[in-house]
Amino acid sequence: MKRDRAADAADGHPVLRVRERAGQNDLEACVGVLAGVHKSDGYPVNWPAHPADWLEGAGSLGAWVAELDGRVVGHVGLSHPGEGDEAPGLWGERAGVGAVGAAVVSRLFVAPDARGHGIGALLMGRAVREARTRGLHPVLDVVSTDTAAAALYERMGWQLLSVVEQEWGPDQRVTLRCYAAPPEPEPSPKG
Repeated sequence: MKRDRAADAADGHPVLRVRERAGQNDLEACVGVLAGVHKSDGYPVNWPAHPADWLEGAGSLGAWVAELDGRVVGHVGLSHPGEGDEAPGLWGERAGVGAVGAAVVSRLFVAPDARGHGIGALLMGRAVREARTRGLHPVLDVVSTDTAAAALYERMGWQLLSVVEQEWGPDQRVTLRCYAAPPEPEPSPKG
């Protein structure tokens, strides 16, 4: 199992680590956390019929979990652009490379009782690193009513591309905020 980040347990501080999501046990733990997030925050807006399948998603490039003291408390996924994803096309038009140059950060959530440790930012950072390793630019869509998520992205320097509306059903119209990660920093000159 590859460790992405770990904090020391010295002085009784919580141990936090981000690692690749692996196996059925991780999926089941993530579904449990997601159910708590849905109850608390309304994310996802529409509860999926098969939450584990929804977490795995189509076109997956990877998924990671955050553990706090050995308990799964967060999740993020990275995928190829799919149907309904607005940000990849918007970013691709601006960059002049098309949507295929983008990777979609999605399925980001943190257990309500584990917030305040920077877990969302750590998970986002891990997904961004993976996208850039693959030569792709990270983008995402977020429902405009999820103001806490939008605030996190903006604090991390993500750029708002546009605000768009989508039909999610016959009686459900949603407004999405579409974001792109900030450009990769230029390497510092040696010397």
